[in-house]
Amino acid sequence: MKYRKLGKSGPQVSALGLGCMGISEFYGPTDEKTGIEVIQQAYENEINFFDTADMYGRGENEVLLGKAVKAFRNNVIIATKCGIERIGDDMKFNNDPAYIKKACQASLKRLNMDTIDLYYLHRYNKDVPIEVSMQTMLELIKEGKILHVGLSEVDGEIVERAYNVLGDKLVALQSEYSIVNRASGDIALPTCKKLGIAFVPFSPIARGLLSGKIKDIKTFSESPAFDFRSVHPQFQPDAYKSNMQLIDAIVSMSNRKKCTPAQLSLAWLLAQGEDIIPIPGTKRIQYLKENIGALQVELSKDDLTNLENIIKEHPVMGKRYPEAILKTSYLKF
Repeated sequence: MKYRKLGKSGPQVSALGLGCMGISEFYGPTDEKTGIEVIQQAYENEINFFDTADMYGRGENEVLLGKAVKAFRNNVIIATKCGIERIGDDMKFNNDPAYIKKACQASLKRLNMDTIDLYYLHRYNKDVPIEVSMQTMLELIKEGKILHVGLSEVDGEIVERAYNVLGDKLVALQSEYSIVNRASGDIALPTCKKLGIAFVPFSPIARGLLSGKIKDIKTFSESPAFDFRSVHPQFQPDAYKSNMQLIDAIVSMSNRKKCTPAQLSLAWLLAQGEDIIPIPGTKRIQYLKENIGALQVELSKDDLTNLENIIKEHPVMGKRYPEAILKTSYLKF
């Protein structure tokens, strides 16, 4: 396993982490037993960085992760998040200090842990100044409930304002980032690099779009459990038909490189800098091992140029979120 550092003051973590969200919700049917096996297999393959949030499965994902890592808790880095409050079928972005403290305590209980290694503000609500929320995070550090702080889906200005409160205790920014969905990362990466903050891409394989394995998008709408891709703009019929040209080009390149499209996509991210730590999610052991194989894929300057040319020739069609989500988000693209 290769390792990278979380910010200036954070721990060394595996160069690939594991995003646990899909084990509990949002991507079709789930199975707790298999989910636990995936997490434990990840650890056996030397992944030590696991990512969850209080809103995944309405807390069930934290409970599952806590069970899965219990035997080796001291050997792993656990990240969870607060800031999205689920009320019925609605979601509210809540950055109030009282809520953050209450959410932290609830996460500790579900995880069955005394301390959270990395605690993210999941989404930023500009009605509460970022300095107020970060001051609350600082209090949680002083209380010993969390060790380090992260942000998610914000721009460089918010990162810098948060850093002015937390200093090097702010170790990570998590945002969507992949070959095809770069906007939310690009606007903050220069600030992260300037301040020595790690960048943690979620959806690094674009929710499976870049895997080359999705042949029939009807399976999403016909799934017995909700699959977010059934409403995702990039997986709607016209968009997906167009995006298949992009995928075919990436598959062709991955065949030449003797790797899978997913491995090629992860290798591209890893090549963007030692401060990039992707967290691909999966609920299947075979895909977990495939993702880990990306660490062995070396990309030359010509390879990186070829990938850029593919994206320019076949730009992805469809936004990265439905309009209803973008409307309520701090980042509106």
